[in-house]
Amino acid sequence: MKPVAWMVAASLASWLTVTTMVGTDTGVAVLLGMVGPLVVASATWVLAGWTFTRHPERLTSVMVQAFAGKLVFFGAYVAVMLKVLSLRPVPFVVSFTTYFIALHLTEALLLRRLFAGR
Repeated sequence: MKPVAWMVAASLASWLTVTTMVGTDTGVAVLLGMVGPLVVASATWVLAGWTFTRHPERLTSVMVQAFAGKLVFFGAYVAVMLKVLSLRPVPFVVSFTTYFIALHLTEALLLRRLFAGR
């Protein structure tokens, strides 16, 4: 659970920094670009950690299923944010892409550390 707290803290700190620099209108788009990747990366990490400690032989299949779920979720998430909520596209897409890459890289490094521990 500690890695999730660090991901949340780092994401919120970076969002507050950006919002301070660009204002609240753009800050809302940045926040919503951050929330989706943060929730998914956190949930995936918790699920992977739980699976690895209890049933390590199932981790690959769980991660494949999580990947499929992510494809559907992110497609719907981006569509809702841009079409339904009509967020400003550039700040949202830049934020979403940046947090997506950073959080999934963090998740990959955490998985590497988890595997090295065994």
